[in-house]
This record gives sequence, structure tokens and C-alpha cells, in this order.
Amino acid sequence: MPVTYKDKYTKIYSGDAFQYLKKLKRSSVDLMIIDPPYFLSNGGFSNSGGKMVSVDKGDWDKVEDPEQFYVEMLDLVDRLLTKNGSFFVFGSMHNIYILGYLIKKRQFKILNNITWQKSNPAPNLSRRMFTHSTETVLWVRRENGKQIFNYDQMRALNGGRQMKDVWTTATTNNLEKRFGKHPSQKPLSLIRRMILAASNEGDMVLDPFMGSGTTIVAARQLNRQGIGVEIEPEYASIATERIKDLENEKIGKIK
Repeated sequence: MPVTYKDKYTKIYSGDAFQYLKKLKRSSVDLMIIDPPYFLSNGGFSNSGGKMVSVDKGDWDKVEDPEQFYVEMLDLVDRLLTKNGSFFVFGSMHNIYILGYLIKKRQFKILNNITWQKSNPAPNLSRRMFTHSTETVLWVRRENGKQIFNYDQMRALNGGRQMKDVWTTATTNNLEKRFGKHPSQKPLSLIRRMILAASNEGDMVLDPFMGSGTTIVAARQLNRQGIGVEIEPEYASIATERIKDLENEKIGKIK
């Protein structure tokens, strides 16, 4: 599998995540940030910047059997996570219930059902339902694991109060897209909070569906090791440019 970038702390691979993850050492990853395909590319339309656009993102967002894809994904997560490792997985109403069901069937425990609230969501063009303004993030560990949780740090970031499971940010800012954008790109502030909460400096953070590289950027900023895998060379290239230009990454606000 081609390596598009490598240094002491960060590795970026361009290729199929499942093929690469099978080659990694068992129980070698402390934290996984997983933003899998939602498989919404069905010929429909959405809103982008006030314009009607196709929801078709590419072949990577199409599959015959989404459930089987997620089963194989969780098999590899189970293989790679350390005993006390954990993972965050993103989803929307279209796939989060399948993911939750499959996670509960395994030897995993869902710790939190985090709601990411977008402060500036795109309007609903159909005007037949409420505007979609949230995504769900499940935080998961092994059934008998003891996950890292930097409680005191999270409390300090929240003004001395316990941090709740509803996190509010704007959608990804333009500076984070300065080398190009991914259709499901997440804000840097969101990913940073996950890494700060559930890992320590020097830990290994893996993103198997890296997109434009937000996870590895956050890991590098926070002194973690980072591995990112991306099937589309275009997005792997964007991630590489972001790592090389790390000092110009702007961290947006998060509540």
C-alpha cells in the first residue's frame, strides 16, 4: 500500500483500509476515530451553500451490503484495539442504529451517545420535515476494558463543570479546507476533544477512513502518534499537505 507521508509521529497510507488494517499488529492501537461511509449516495439531492447538489459522494460511499461492511469493520477494530483502548464512531439516523446494534452484539460497551449539534446546518430543501442538524458519535470500549478518560482535563475545558454529551460547533471552517475538502469532513475542534478525552500523549491514534486528515492533524497537535488510511488518493494528498502546513491549522470553537 502506497505511503504518501511518513515521519516519526505520523503515517498516511493511500489504499483500502480493510486490507491495510489486516496487516497491522494485533492490539496495537489505543484510540480509533472512525467516520465510516454512511452509504447515502443514492441519486438524491442535498443543500450546499444554498444550492441543490447531488448527495452522491463517490464509489467509496456505495456498497451492496452496508451491514456486512460494518461487521468487517468491527472485526478489525476488535483485532487492533488494546485491552483498554476505545473508539469513537460517527453516524447519522441512516446508519447509527445498525452500528449500535452490531456493536452491542460484540464484546463491546457503549460508554456515551454523544450528539454533535451543528450551529449552522444546511436548510432542508423538501420543507417536509425538520432540518437535520445533528450527528451521533458513539464512544465504545471493550466489555471488560478500563478506558482512558481524562475527566479533570475535560472539566477544566468546560469551566470547572462536568462536560455533557452534547457538543456544539459550526460546520468545518474554510481554513481547514484550504487544500481541498472532503464531503463529510469534520471540524478539527470536535476531533481534538475526542483525542484529548480518551488518550494520553504518545498513544497511537488510528483513523481508517481518514478523508482529508483531520484526525492525524489533531493527533499531531496533541503529541500523539497518528496513522491515517484513505482510499481516495486525492484526499490522502490533502491530508499530507495539512500535516506539512500544521502551523496554519485554525481550531474553531466548540461548546
